[in-house]
Amino acid sequence: MKNIAAYTILLFLTANTNVFSQKTINKDNYTSLIQKEEGDLNYDKKNDRIMVEMDIKDETRPLRLQIFLSQPDKKLQLVVSSTKIIESQYPVNKKGEHNDNVIPDFFIEEGKLKMLTDIKDRKSSYEFRLKQNNFELIKISRVIWDGKDTTFETEIDLIAKTKIEYEQVTGSDKLLNKKKKMIKVNALPKIQDLSFYDLEQY
Repeated sequence: MKNIAAYTILLFLTANTNVFSQKTINKDNYTSLIQKEEGDLNYDKKNDRIMVEMDIKDETRPLRLQIFLSQPDKKLQLVVSSTKIIESQYPVNKKGEHNDNVIPDFFIEEGKLKMLTDIKDRKSSYEFRLKQNNFELIKISRVIWDGKDTTFETEIDLIAKTKIEYEQVTGSDKLLNKKKKMIKVNALPKIQDLSFYDLEQY
C-alpha cells in the first residue's frame, strides 16, 4: 500500500513538472507591439495583417515578424513567423551595445509586402510577392547619400536576374556611371528563410 501511495505521489509530481515545462516552452514573450499594418496581400479584398513585436524580457531585445492572411471564413491565419529577418536591438556579438539601427518598417503597396531598413546611412527597400502562401523576395533598392549632393543607388531585380548601379546628382534626372550586370539566382528567397545578415549580403 505504501508503494502504491509513493508511486501516486511520484506520478503527480512528474505530471506537474511536465505541465510546467510545457507552459515554459510555449510561453510567448513577444509582448511589446512595435508595428501593426493592414492591407490586402492576397487580392481577396480583405485586410491581411503584419505585426512586429519585441521580446522585452530577453536582454538582446529580439524582434518577431508575423504575417496573417485573411481566409474565406473572414478569420486571419498565421502564415509567416520569423525572428531572424530583423536584427535584435542588442545583438550578442555587440556585447550589450545597441546596434545603432532603426527598426525596419513594413508596409503593403499594390499587393506587395515591402520592408524598409536604414543601416549605417544606407537606406534599403525589399519587396516580396505572395506565391502559394510564401513571400518571395523579388526586388531590392538601395540608396547611399554622400552627405553633399550625390546619391549612389542600386536596383536588384531577382526575377530578371539583374543588378543596376548608378549615381545621381540632386535635382538632376541624369544617371551617371550606370552599370548593369547579370546575377545568379537559383530560386527566389522566402521571407521565413532569410536572416538580417542574409539581406545585407545583396
